[in-house]
Amino acid sequence: MLESVLSHPTDTADLRKARGAFFTPPAITRFIANWAIRDPQDRLLEPSAGDAAFMVEAVRRLGELDPSPETNPVVEGVEIHAHSAQVANARVLEAGGTPRITVSDFFLVEPRQDFSAVIGNPPYIRYQDFRGESRARSRAAALKAGVALTGLASSWAAFTVHSALFLKDGGRLGLVLPAELLSVNYASVVRRFLFDRFRRVELVLFEEQVFPEAEADVVLLLAEGFNEGPTDAAIIRQVQNAEDLLSDTVGKRWAPVDPAGKWTASMVGSAALEPLAALRSAGNFTMLEQWGDTTLGMVTGNNGYFTLSPARVKELGIPRRDLLRLSPPGSTHLRGLSLSADMLTRLGAAGKSTYLFRPEGNPSPASAAYIEAGHTAGVDRAYKCRVRTPWYKVPLVKPADLMLTCMNADTARLTTNEAHAHHLNSVHGVYLKPELQDLGRELLPVASLNSATLLSAEMVGRSYGGGILKLEPREADVWFMPSATLVAERADALRSVREQVARLLQNGKLLDAVALVDQALLLNNGLLSQDELDGIRSAHHTLSERRVTRSKSGS
Repeated sequence: MLESVLSHPTDTADLRKARGAFFTPPAITRFIANWAIRDPQDRLLEPSAGDAAFMVEAVRRLGELDPSPETNPVVEGVEIHAHSAQVANARVLEAGGTPRITVSDFFLVEPRQDFSAVIGNPPYIRYQDFRGESRARSRAAALKAGVALTGLASSWAAFTVHSALFLKDGGRLGLVLPAELLSVNYASVVRRFLFDRFRRVELVLFEEQVFPEAEADVVLLLAEGFNEGPTDAAIIRQVQNAEDLLSDTVGKRWAPVDPAGKWTASMVGSAALEPLAALRSAGNFTMLEQWGDTTLGMVTGNNGYFTLSPARVKELGIPRRDLLRLSPPGSTHLRGLSLSADMLTRLGAAGKSTYLFRPEGNPSPASAAYIEAGHTAGVDRAYKCRVRTPWYKVPLVKPADLMLTCMNADTARLTTNEAHAHHLNSVHGVYLKPELQDLGRELLPVASLNSATLLSAEMVGRSYGGGILKLEPREADVWFMPSATLVAERADALRSVREQVARLLQNGKLLDAVALVDQALLLNNGLLSQDELDGIRSAHHTLSERRVTRSKSGS
């Protein structure tokens, strides 16, 4: 729940953060209350009451709809934290309302279809911290609505589904939700639930981050007509910030191919989506999984111990037979088109960890001494180390054909692994199909630097703190990529610009490099018109700028 909680000696900022409690801007609580409450007889529930930010706004709104002096609106809420419930009770009374607040875990409250509107800000607790009985109760509550959540679901997902079950037929659900609703895989069942059960679904998206202290982007979910669905489209509205909610921004209608799929495309207009669809239907573009498999890299359990620079190797006296060539931790060195053996040597000379400690058979005396030092330092007690035998033998992932950067400030990159180096889980490995290895290793990294693929990365990936774009292997599988047929047809054109593209990338001029590839891959052969390409570029600019702007507004 992203809401304000008054200070109390037993309720610290850390405790509030642990249960997902943060301040909700008044502009948002007022906007949702005004949207959800339309009649003085409407019954209102705030399922994560906190200090009653939404309940107080509901009292105000009901008073506006019935301004007679004897009006004393009844508003209801549920709050798990006793002190917050006391504060909420006092605030509703002070606002002129009658509070009915149940102190309980919301998932233990049996749904009853009594309410015209349910509004609020569900707690946002990531799955790593959402464990035990709380998680079990939440999943059981969602299952009552036929929604089976995975073990990766954060708390808001079940909260959204359970909240809807308190609505009368035709009722309205107005919630502040993490922008994960649009993109994460575990939310697919929530997305389908909303389309199946409501007559109308509207989403309000913010260009700026409105909850910087929560490090989470949010959307407003405005769903009405409960049990009057399904709907086949959503209304998407984008505003600058919370204060811009009262502007006359016109929403657009967006119809997903599959409501359970990612909703990131809802932020992309037809000027980009239509040429993307044409590229795919003609067989010119496909998904990365058609080129090969994308997998996670190796997990050492302690990179500081297992990854070594050449200087450190020399100092320890570890022989080459107990080491493997390694792409250093991180991915800043993978922003070009290839990782060569010479480049790996230069990285090592600069102090980067270009070796993985992994003795085969009987370790050398120097390696045995290093293993004993690791044992003394407690490296063998780290989780990933203590569950393997021997603890110092990192499970191998074979060198990939291509490396895929999974955490990106600008866009995801494919890099040819000319050095045949192993890679850690800071990047993904792409293993090309045998018949595509030669073509893919030579040209896919340069061919992937086109505007359609850049836009797709924003659509299939997810935004993390600091404006970072992240792609997991499952997301990379559906990343829009030039087909093997197109790359083969345009091979000479791509080879002719490859060196220039590499130089531009080395100088940090990504978009200049992309312009060269667009010309060679998409324009010169007439696959796209300039207007169509401009539509794709504009959409990419909008999504990437939105990601970066939200990060800056939260700094």
